[in-house]
Amino acid sequence: MARLKGKTCLVTGAGRGIGAAIAAAFVDEGAQVWVTDLDGAGAAAVAAELGEAARAATLDVREEAAWDTVLGELLAEAGHLDVLVNNAGITGFEGGAVAHDPEHASLADWHAVHATNLDGVFLGCRAAIRAMRPAGQGSIINISSRSGMVGIPAAAAYASSKAAVRNHSKTVALYCAAQGLAIRSNSIHPAAVLTPMWEPMLGDGPDREARMAAFVADTPLRRFGEPAEVAAIAVLLASDEAGYITGTELTIDGGILAGSAAAPSG
Repeated sequence: MARLKGKTCLVTGAGRGIGAAIAAAFVDEGAQVWVTDLDGAGAAAVAAELGEAARAATLDVREEAAWDTVLGELLAEAGHLDVLVNNAGITGFEGGAVAHDPEHASLADWHAVHATNLDGVFLGCRAAIRAMRPAGQGSIINISSRSGMVGIPAAAAYASSKAAVRNHSKTVALYCAAQGLAIRSNSIHPAAVLTPMWEPMLGDGPDREARMAAFVADTPLRRFGEPAEVAAIAVLLASDEAGYITGTELTIDGGILAGSAAAPSG
């Protein structure tokens, strides 16, 4: 069943990981998808794999002018935007090991994480509302994190930015409803989903497998999640089936936030 047939969708940070999986799932469901990323070559590679239903564009989500350019091109070509997925995000650890705890994090590193994770979502939501207003409907899906629902001492900027994404998603939902617009806004909160974002934390040394095993052991379902499992929820929120879902968050974490699970007996 083509659940997204006729819809034009834009996914940020879609050059790899969860964003790429969401773009692929949307195409499988019949959508026309704009695959965007700061890494234009990565976006182009993903779009090439997805075929004629995908279009690649370079998008720096931190820049107002970049949003204006890409949305202008999309609307000129497609005429409408139905779904926006604000997926682009960074942990702040991408350049190597740096302090991100509340005592030692630098202001520059704090600002850098928030510029992508929060400013990018704000600009994306603003652009989407304006683009969707003529039709009076649409779906905005913001990728937050389990880290946006609990404190993360070693990743203060990341946790703060993702918590703000969760709250801004609700604000957007309420604003659109008050405007009489059927533009829905929801957030997805993945955790323990194995993507390239994990690489700086797992490393590539001899203890990599031990690090992975230790983390999985603390996850009730005893495994990492897959990007496709996050993409399946994005498809639901993008589809007309979710017409009464707005201002909510969906957690995909293998049960981590539910509490602890008893170990299977031998």
